[in-house]
Amino acid sequence: MTIGNHLEEFYGLPVFDFPDADDLRKRKSALPAPDSVAWRIRLSDWDSEDPWSEDFARFLVAVDSTRVRAIIVGMWNEVHDNGPADVIEAITEARDRFPALRGLFLGDITFDECEISWINQGSVTPLLEAFPALEEFGVRGGQNLEFDAIEHARLRKLTVQTGGLPGEVAREIADSDLPALTHLDLWLGTSEYGGDTEIAELAPIFAGTRLPRLKHLGLRNSEIQDEICAELAAAPVVARLEALDVSMGVLTDDGAAALLAGQPLGHLKTLDMHHNYLSEAMRTRLRETLEPAGVALNLDTGDAEEDEDEDQVWRFVAVGE
Repeated sequence: MTIGNHLEEFYGLPVFDFPDADDLRKRKSALPAPDSVAWRIRLSDWDSEDPWSEDFARFLVAVDSTRVRAIIVGMWNEVHDNGPADVIEAITEARDRFPALRGLFLGDITFDECEISWINQGSVTPLLEAFPALEEFGVRGGQNLEFDAIEHARLRKLTVQTGGLPGEVAREIADSDLPALTHLDLWLGTSEYGGDTEIAELAPIFAGTRLPRLKHLGLRNSEIQDEICAELAAAPVVARLEALDVSMGVLTDDGAAALLAGQPLGHLKTLDMHHNYLSEAMRTRLRETLEPAGVALNLDTGDAEEDEDEDQVWRFVAVGE
């Protein structure tokens, strides 16, 4: 599985690509109302000689930024080699021009532009600090990703998509105080691409004390999916969830059995386990246990495949490279 399509919706708004300089000059119809779309600003070529900041400067001239509610940052210059420091600086320096900004996504980049684990990131904390009214934040790419533990009173949704989430980043996210957060989605990835997150680093998330309003928890795309499920079996945070997502990882019967043997799950509206390595007997057990309680299950195996040699069976997360 790869990420082949750009975001089509963000912060509840349809996505609109801000035109490049040539298209903007040729455009005959008016641009959308500033608050009616999520504006994606991106370079069309990864080796473009024009910096991303020039497109952003044109955006500030062409669009009433005081009404903009959501921004998506797509590909920036030579994303294989360069992090988004210049992008982050341009946005944070313009913070006073975006009083209505509530949604921000950094790195809406598809596999044909740059594989997820090759996307160079950096410290994203300045964006969260610059916009204390932000309600949704997402970032894609784990290479050189940094996230300092923060306090953010308004953030409701946090998404971190990686092919390998560094344990230090996971720990800092878990140590953050996010009292308004209702939706947390972390792609932990594989050790081959820097995903060295361990269960202990996620402990504050399992406890949930800093996430009093959390309703949707995704800890997925992980090599340690069984261990995650075993921990969730007794995790206090689960009791107040509406949706639990443990999909896209190396989930086997051991993890599913541990989850079922723990605290009741009948209060959940959805339990997503798609892309898994479950036996048909375990699928039947999950359905017979949870569907009568009204839990909507996703047990689709997706593209989960096994490779076997003389010594070992190899299983893979959905999104690695």
